[in-house]
Amino acid sequence: MDLSDALEDWPSGGNQSTGSGMWSGNNPNPNPNPNPTWPGQPQPNPTWPGQPSAGGPTWPGGQPTQPSWPSPQPTSGGGWPSPAPGPTPAPPSAPQRSLSVPYYHQLQNGVHDKMLITIVGTVNPNPQKITVDLNAGHDFAFHFNPRFNEDGHKVIVRNSCIGDKWGKEEREISNFPFVPGQRFEMKILCTNTEYRVAVNNSHIVEYKHRLPNLRAINRLSIYNDVTLHDVQVTRLP
Repeated sequence: MDLSDALEDWPSGGNQSTGSGMWSGNNPNPNPNPNPTWPGQPQPNPTWPGQPSAGGPTWPGGQPTQPSWPSPQPTSGGGWPSPAPGPTPAPPSAPQRSLSVPYYHQLQNGVHDKMLITIVGTVNPNPQKITVDLNAGHDFAFHFNPRFNEDGHKVIVRNSCIGDKWGKEEREISNFPFVPGQRFEMKILCTNTEYRVAVNNSHIVEYKHRLPNLRAINRLSIYNDVTLHDVQVTRLP
């Protein structure tokens, strides 16, 4: 699948990777799944949000095939056992892992076309802001900064800082998807011309490259009012 196919069905809204996911040093799992999946739902052959896959489960937000619990099948010799009387115990909940914040991920191969960054976290209570940066040395190639109360407004500021000089801010958004105390999944897709950001399977913004040397971008940074559960850097097929 080429990039045009992957981006054709990008949902409408209002780096260290060479084909396998790479994790930072704070990640206790040295051998991640080479294909990005929705947390807790391993799915082969993923597609970008909103795009149907060929003969397999869809990317997060689609309709993955789930095995259904067998319904009773009465026969002359008996069928599937009926549930025992009384309340059904709830399944144990899986422990929720947290990563250290501030979080840093070295991108040894830089940023490249079809690189996908997936960030799963929970917004802290009473937040002021969340910051996600892609850095090239001391430069900020992409500064993504949701602010929860700037003069009474919720905004997402995007900008770049090159040679210690900040550029013009971009602030236009169709919606503000981050909610205090709630979990979110954010995806940043890099193309040859721009970054595309989706949150909870809904497209939010695009940001044109201002630092053209993508291979010089060597670090992902995430900090401020967020609890991180999962960060992956992979590559779309």
